[in-house]
Amino acid sequence: MDQSGSEKQNNSSPDVEDEGASFDDVEMVRPYDPRKIRVDQKPYSIAQIIDMIDAKELDVAPDFQRRNVWREKQKSQLIESIMLRIPIPVFYFSSDEEGRMQVVDGVQRISAIYDFAKNKFALSGLEYLQNELRDLTFEKIVKSLWGRRFLQTGFIANVIDPQTPDDVKFDIFRRLNTGGTPLNAQEIRHCISKPRTRNFLARLNDNGAFHKATRNRLMNHARMVDRELALRFCAFRLLSDISDYAGMNGMDDLLTKTVRKLDFSHTTSDDMLDKLDADFSRSMENSWLLFGDHAFCKWHLDNEYLSPINRALFDVWSVVLADYQTEQLLEHKTTIVQKARDMMTNDIDFINSISWRTSQASQLFTRFNKVRECVREICE
Repeated sequence: MDQSGSEKQNNSSPDVEDEGASFDDVEMVRPYDPRKIRVDQKPYSIAQIIDMIDAKELDVAPDFQRRNVWREKQKSQLIESIMLRIPIPVFYFSSDEEGRMQVVDGVQRISAIYDFAKNKFALSGLEYLQNELRDLTFEKIVKSLWGRRFLQTGFIANVIDPQTPDDVKFDIFRRLNTGGTPLNAQEIRHCISKPRTRNFLARLNDNGAFHKATRNRLMNHARMVDRELALRFCAFRLLSDISDYAGMNGMDDLLTKTVRKLDFSHTTSDDMLDKLDADFSRSMENSWLLFGDHAFCKWHLDNEYLSPINRALFDVWSVVLADYQTEQLLEHKTTIVQKARDMMTNDIDFINSISWRTSQASQLFTRFNKVRECVREICE
């Protein structure tokens, strides 16, 4: 019985264009001090974990991998493995400065354990203990040998200390991510972010204008591409100048630093979150009104094929169009769209900037400068 399974889904998506380099190819441009790596192995019992979740000391990120929820049979077989004293694979937790932790790897397993402890399902589809435990909830066995065995079962968690710098922590999770389908970069950021950030990005993704501009293709995306795009918008809106990107260690560094900005009210106030929300909504509305179904997609002059969403185009158009009122853009809609399509068809530098190594500073500056100049010349 393999209760560890694959808790994640495939990283690819037919609705979003590949950026030309996989997450696995990302390198740490600036080496970090290995003495800053703090990973401790800690033992826990299931009873402790349940108490920690109830006390909000351990966060299982209930919105994480929300479309990959285990069926009751899978949950039941995990509980059966525990009752049979089959060792539980290790978990990975991330700890913050206040002592709270978040599950990075093992979300489905811990969720199943917690759901059983809270009587949210009865055991079914068992292979060995069907006569003893079939159709029983935890409350039916809590005072029995089975109940005690369940609560006393122990396991090991690798806990990343909060003193570990964010870029180091990010890379540790990337390196530890070897089983099943690995977490992608956004899923790791989600795991090390605080509820304030997770809730805000979910708020942006719940915006009807975002769904419309992306043709509902990213709604509740299994690999969190929707959260990634919202975070990318926030990252570039919060930069004082696009040239500041040159001081970052690539896109992942920018996005991880943006997560930390959003995590705390002293770095990004509630008023600023409201402004980002309003800017995002205006940007999505403008993008749809200009480009319709082709918003954030490559759209050549010689065809009407609906291409996948392109992250680089999302970055630049979402940020630039947030600066304009709808009336300004509609007056020049035909000219803007014609110029945008011409750049995607004939401007080699622009084409490269949205197609190859799009996270490089030179490529990013090219597309931002060209789109901003395009819209400014036409509308102003």
